Amino acid sequence: MAGQTLSEIRQLLAAANLAPRHRFGQNFLIDLNLMRKIVAAADLQADDVVLEVGPGTGSLTELLLASGARVVAVEVDRGLHALLCDRLGDEERLTLLLTDVLSGQNSIAPAVLRTLQGQQRGSAGYHKLVANLPYQVASPLLVELLVGTPRLERLVCTIQKEVADRLTAPSNTSAYGPLSVIVQTLARISVLDVIPPTAFWPAPKVDSASVALYPFAEGDVPVDDVPGFLAFVHRGFGQRRKMLRRFLREVGIDEGTAAQLGIEPNQRPVELAPADWQRLFRLR
Repeated sequence: MAGQTLSEIRQLLAAANLAPRHRFGQNFLIDLNLMRKIVAAADLQADDVVLEVGPGTGSLTELLLASGARVVAVEVDRGLHALLCDRLGDEERLTLLLTDVLSGQNSIAPAVLRTLQGQQRGSAGYHKLVANLPYQVASPLLVELLVGTPRLERLVCTIQKEVADRLTAPSNTSAYGPLSVIVQTLARISVLDVIPPTAFWPAPKVDSASVALYPFAEGDVPVDDVPGFLAFVHRGFGQRRKMLRRFLREVGIDEGTAAQLGIEPNQRPVELAPADWQRLFRLR
């Protein structure tokens, strides 16, 4: 199981009378070296349970199974799901789900959560995400996996470079926003590679990136109510070009108390670093 070349992917799809579907964000990763780097970054062990979203023709899935880990692969495309069942359905360490990984915009499908929680990881194992994520699900999925159960030890994936820029953006930059604050509050983030369109088929119109997210241990998360913090930050950025004064008044935070923390009411949301948002949240 060494992954699939572009020629092999084309042959598999043609034999099943399938083609990449834009509506599902199907851009197959065809650079085997990048695929192996993603798997290596996940540091998979035989005791691990891995969530893969958008397995496509199973190229990455094969590498994940070769690590010895158990794999839960979630595919929304019926044709690709049938292809995967034919190719890999006999693998006892593989569970294939035919569903959208997201139930609505901001929650993970219950069937996915039940399956992940029901998989028996070994005593030394972890739950992890390893995936070539469809662009349209990346941001909401990463946030939901960071705040949900089971807790993941790490998330390694390919995403649109623009999203990677938002995940890692410092305050007071154009890419900085609620996603930056929330993810940087919950995890350490590393950009592994910037990936050109030629690494995929069909080639997307933008660059991608592979990233690794390492969630902080439960006791190290700097806020005591993560769902409340998410709502607080989104509300604060609702008027990102306006001063904080109105927001502070709406959430009942005294301007003088905020100023004692170095947060002035004439600042704008984009000027506050994640640590500032965390301090503000504790004053609510």
